[in-house]
Amino acid sequence: MADIKYRRILLKLSGEALMGSQTFGIDPVVMDRIAEEVRAVYELGVQISMVIGAGNIWRGSQGAAWGMDKAAADYVGMLATIMNCLLLQEVLKNKGIDTRVQTAIAMPAVAEPFIRLKAMRHLEKGRVVIFGGGTGNPHVTTDTAAALRAAEIKADVILMAKNRVDGVYDDDPNKNPNAKKIQDISFDQYIRQGLRVMDPAAVALCQESNIPFIVFDFAHVGSIKKIVQGEEIGTLVGAHSGGK
Repeated sequence: MADIKYRRILLKLSGEALMGSQTFGIDPVVMDRIAEEVRAVYELGVQISMVIGAGNIWRGSQGAAWGMDKAAADYVGMLATIMNCLLLQEVLKNKGIDTRVQTAIAMPAVAEPFIRLKAMRHLEKGRVVIFGGGTGNPHVTTDTAAALRAAEIKADVILMAKNRVDGVYDDDPNKNPNAKKIQDISFDQYIRQGLRVMDPAAVALCQESNIPFIVFDFAHVGSIKKIVQGEEIGTLVGAHSGGK
């Protein structure tokens, strides 16, 4: 473990990342690749927790289009995240990785309720813990759920896995070819510049808890392992120096 920079991580995956080239649901090839990436880090002895979105199954815009109440639509999304968690748990277990799912919405037939000390104990015993159901409250994003869980379990870092986005830029690189990638940046600078890679409420939680987050392109194989071993990949937000 001497060459490990981050010993307890929280990996945040969007639901869209599970779709691969599909327009809905889960691509088995992508799910297997996620499991392999997790296993590579797991074998280093790193304590791994995860939060997964639900955009591959349900988006809030769908509920709005149907005239659903925002809170009701959010609860559907929370349930969808739990479906993703349970599926990923099975894939990880099939690869020999001891895994637990904890949910903010109680459903004891399929998962444990979220209990902070129990989650930390699982991590200490070398189990991967996947947090489902967001925070259990509507009007809250899974980014904020990730920041909250990271603070509760005292994670060293949040890894924000993005699809084809290799970091934070000072402008939209799709619109501005001269946009520059930021290597690292402090929380204050991130907020001052109005950057929006993570939900502002989640950023505030990270800043208050002094937990940095790294935005990186999950499409690059081996990125998670390289990050926990100290390689500078993506953009580090919450750096003490910042602004490179």
